[in-house]
Amino acid sequence: MEPTSSILIVDDDRDIRTLLADYLESNGYRTHGAADGTAMWKLLDETKPDLIVLDLNMPGEDGLTLCRKLRAHSNLPVIMLTARSEPLDRILGLEMGADDYLPKPFEPRELLARIRSVLRRSNSMPSGGMDKASQIRFSNWTLDLTARHLLNPDGVVIMLSGAEFRLLKVFLEHPNRVLNRDQLLNLTQGRDADPFDRSIDIQISRLRQKLGEDARVPQIIKTVRNGGYVLAGTVAVEPRA
Repeated sequence: MEPTSSILIVDDDRDIRTLLADYLESNGYRTHGAADGTAMWKLLDETKPDLIVLDLNMPGEDGLTLCRKLRAHSNLPVIMLTARSEPLDRILGLEMGADDYLPKPFEPRELLARIRSVLRRSNSMPSGGMDKASQIRFSNWTLDLTARHLLNPDGVVIMLSGAEFRLLKVFLEHPNRVLNRDQLLNLTQGRDADPFDRSIDIQISRLRQKLGEDARVPQIIKTVRNGGYVLAGTVAVEPRA
């Protein structure tokens, strides 16, 4: 548990904000609440939260729009709250860069478990033998393990969500090895795959876009039919100074 972590709850329903704030504070977290995007941006600057719980359906700028804008300049962890009756919302949330999603209605203890899991993954990345590395180079790209972003071949910074960073790091720790969905979910999220869980496929699609890959014939992260995915090529590790 991260007892000093700060959670920003963004939901236009005051009752839900209050319920979640009370529950999370009783479990050792600090919380702040925002009813809309304007309040969210203000609190982001003022409180520097460690994670955002973001409702998808809000008046004005919805959760998808806010998540997309956040991802343009930050890899702050986001857990998206979505409607159970609309599975497409979960897919869109992941496509916009959310680290996890939780369908409504849900038990507060389930959200607590997701928060703990996301914070634990963000703060304690598995080293895979790369604990002394500062950067990993592959196919003229560089993954900066300290800043947790990508550098393209021209040195331009490409922001990654927490989920995208973890997934790419796992691939780089296992180059030229086929990894199936179950393995990727276990290595990145510590859970088994649901038969209808498309989160890994969506995150790989986003990674390919950020790597400038042709989705029809990707050269870096390749699809292995009936097998999974493989990161092809040479990987070089640059040690910390």
